[in-house]
Amino acid sequence: MAANVDPFWKRKTLEQLDSVEWESLCDGCGLCCLQKLEDEEDNSVYYTSIACKLLDLKTCQCSNYPERKAQVPDCIQLTPGQADEFKWLPPTCGYRLVSEGKDLPLWHHLVSGDREQVHKQHISRSGRMVSERDVDEDAWEDYLIFRAG
Repeated sequence: MAANVDPFWKRKTLEQLDSVEWESLCDGCGLCCLQKLEDEEDNSVYYTSIACKLLDLKTCQCSNYPERKAQVPDCIQLTPGQADEFKWLPPTCGYRLVSEGKDLPLWHHLVSGDREQVHKQHISRSGRMVSERDVDEDAWEDYLIFRAG
């Protein structure tokens, strides 16, 4: 009789993940690469449909992932030690879900085996974003799409 072995994201803590497992939690939605605005009165964070200049608007992948911090100094690099700060990530984010002790959704590529499901299920913003290069920062409020949290 074969042992029932849970997938790594169910049996390991974020701190126990190796770098390949950590990176594989990313579902490729691109939502973390959207520009966000913070309400100064209540500290709420709002997502816009404005993508980082490095984000490919169709694939939702960073066009220069290894060098992104050099080209975008305020790019946030997620680490396991920040799990308590993941509340700004979308509720569908694999990092956030695992940090909250939840399972990955059926469309996640680690579950479905299909990296395109994030786009097919309209979880990603593929085809529904504009580059920050094309929008004046004073107009970002016109591109609000949802509140984080």
